[in-house]
Amino acid sequence: MHSKVSIIGSGFVGTMAAQRTVEKNLADVVLYDIVEDLPQGKALDISQSASIEKFDGRVTGTNLLSDIEGSDIVVFTAGFPRTPGMTREELALKNAGIIKTVTEKIGDYAPDAIIIMVTNPLDVMTHLAWRVCGFPPSRVMGMGGILDTARYKYFLSRELDVSVKDIETMVLGSHGESMVPVDSYTTLKGIPVSNYIQKERLDEIIERTKKGGAEIVNLLKKGSAWHAPSASVTAMIEAIINDSKRLFPVSTYLSGEYGINGTHIGVPVLLGASGVEKIFEITLSPEELAALRESADIMKKTFEGLTIL
Repeated sequence: MHSKVSIIGSGFVGTMAAQRTVEKNLADVVLYDIVEDLPQGKALDISQSASIEKFDGRVTGTNLLSDIEGSDIVVFTAGFPRTPGMTREELALKNAGIIKTVTEKIGDYAPDAIIIMVTNPLDVMTHLAWRVCGFPPSRVMGMGGILDTARYKYFLSRELDVSVKDIETMVLGSHGESMVPVDSYTTLKGIPVSNYIQKERLDEIIERTKKGGAEIVNLLKKGSAWHAPSASVTAMIEAIINDSKRLFPVSTYLSGEYGINGTHIGVPVLLGASGVEKIFEITLSPEELAALRESADIMKKTFEGLTIL
């Protein structure tokens, strides 16, 4: 029997995540949206590529939330996109209602599912979903750190003119401008990149990474990124379904790790069949640890500013 992944929202990110998931033969996919006929049309379009892309999984579009019943994974991509000049805090107020409404129903239709949040502001929406659904913390997580790390690796690889495959790094903290690229774990084949990039230039690359999403929003003028976000969430789906035990930076609930308690924030975790199976508490420099805690504080304040609970 195929695994079942339900994707809430059939915009660009949701549709491409559905496409990537079936093309990797990971699961059957349900693509849900409130817009009549939209997910059905996109699902049919993806399905007609099956013989070319050589996949057997089924993609079903629906306007009925009950069709997510029995899902192994539920991915949230629904919500309003950022517009030029919009802060993530402003976005939180717009998207909280969508997340709350859908999450309230997940326990009825997919009580054993793992929830992956992609909707922004990601850490705030992840925490909101967890508070509403009441699932164990290990089964509610956010995608952001994987995407932020991918962007940082790309910028570093272009600066060094090397393959992105040879860059190792992690970006922790909130998926936003308070994210924390971890210099002490950033290497080129094990060699610190600080050996090759001057601090001033590295700081510029870090700043570009922090504004990576906003840069794309400003270039597109309408809408936001979808190629890299969909690849990031598909990597999480693959790790869970295949029980791959991958180490990823993921937004997860902390209970004292890193001196942070009672909130979701991006840290290294072991991702497998049961969700977040382990939180790695790595050694950070005093500056990195302070930045991570500050990022968590910003997330808490944004969440506390919601009036929806």
